Amino acid sequence: MWLAPFLSRVADVALRVYYRLRRAGSEVPPTGPVLLVANHPNSLLDPAMVALAARRPVRFLAKAPLFSDPLVGFLVRGAGSIPVYRKSDDPSQVGRNEEMFRAVHQALASGAAVGIFPEGLSHSDPSLAPLKTGAARIALGTLAAHDIRVPIVPIGSVFRDKNTFRSEALVTVGRPVAWDDLSPDNGGDGHAVRELTHRIDRALRDVTVNLERWEDAALVELAEAIYAAEFGKATDAAEWVARLRMTTETLTHLRQSGDGSVPLAKDISRHGRILHRFGLRPQDLVDDPKRPGALWWVLRRLPLGGVIPLVVLAVGTVVFFAPYRLTGLVERRARPRDDVRATHKLLAGAIVFPLWIITLSLLLGAAAGPVLGLVALVGLPALGLFTLGLHEQWREAGVEAARYVTLKRGRQMIEPLREQQRELAARLKAVLEQEARRAAEPRPMAHASALPHREQ
Repeated sequence: MWLAPFLSRVADVALRVYYRLRRAGSEVPPTGPVLLVANHPNSLLDPAMVALAARRPVRFLAKAPLFSDPLVGFLVRGAGSIPVYRKSDDPSQVGRNEEMFRAVHQALASGAAVGIFPEGLSHSDPSLAPLKTGAARIALGTLAAHDIRVPIVPIGSVFRDKNTFRSEALVTVGRPVAWDDLSPDNGGDGHAVRELTHRIDRALRDVTVNLERWEDAALVELAEAIYAAEFGKATDAAEWVARLRMTTETLTHLRQSGDGSVPLAKDISRHGRILHRFGLRPQDLVDDPKRPGALWWVLRRLPLGGVIPLVVLAVGTVVFFAPYRLTGLVERRARPRDDVRATHKLLAGAIVFPLWIITLSLLLGAAAGPVLGLVALVGLPALGLFTLGLHEQWREAGVEAARYVTLKRGRQMIEPLREQQRELAARLKAVLEQEARRAAEPRPMAHASALPHREQ
């Protein structure tokens, strides 16, 4: 378990380099037993997201073959993970899962944080897979074996484009699952397990975005952006996810009921295509392009204010061009599944970039003396981070400048778009309010036995 105390910090650094990452929501209890349940869209980066969100050592349940994997086995073992024996991996080993349950119960009883992915597999589907019952059985089993009712905390990871370097990502810590009214099944009918699995499913859906199909992702984000532009942005990342979830659920319900979602969806998509053609966002139609100093604000963000930023950008680009390309080449040669591509990229980069920095430092030390070699060993990582920041600053400022010019020159074209967006936002608001009223209406409680019964 040598890695467990450091995993949260390592995960924080690695994920914030790879993604433009935000953390939102509640706090994981800093001490004492806690069962962390999370969605699983991104292979071995998902434990890193959970560790970052938890801000404390976490022991994960992991499929048994990972413990002997030559690439990641040492990480899995070093993090104090607990093996799960799946029938799909080796049917002859499934009986050993009793050992797994006892190990998890003991870990929780000793005050550990344990992480589990109740879907049971990493995948690239647009929605949560049906949950297995392992998380519920662990919680109820710990109560039965040690008389400890552990908090169950949902953690959701949402990615804009999980396989793209420096894309946006969000990890949200939800409120603990309420299960004080449930006790271990005495009659063996499994009612408590199924009911608790149902509650865990609802809690995970509250911190994730679940689409019917991936094609809806752009439409849902565009609809939320239109709503935010006209009626106010979300106050934080957690509210943004809640809005996306509400929009998604509304679209799904209206599509299933045939209640007018298709014309609205088509009109929103058409509006989005027009904005994309002009390089604009919904918010740009609301902001005043005549604000004094707006262009100067954009120009100040460009790295043109002095020679030093340009020199750093040029030198850093040249120095790190080769390992950047090599990392991409290694990932493409591996041909991983979509849900493990980001893991391969990050692991490849974690090997290629340090080796590149060490090699350059040794060469510089041999040519110009050990002092300069040591300076390079310390300074090159900083150079890489500054270069990354300057590249992003350049791109963002360039896009802002282009938008500014478009808004200044295309006033006659912009006004009809503004009117169209206001009308779309009003229609969208009416639909969302109608859906919220429908969702708030009392409905018969879903029977727990209707849930799919899938063992851990």
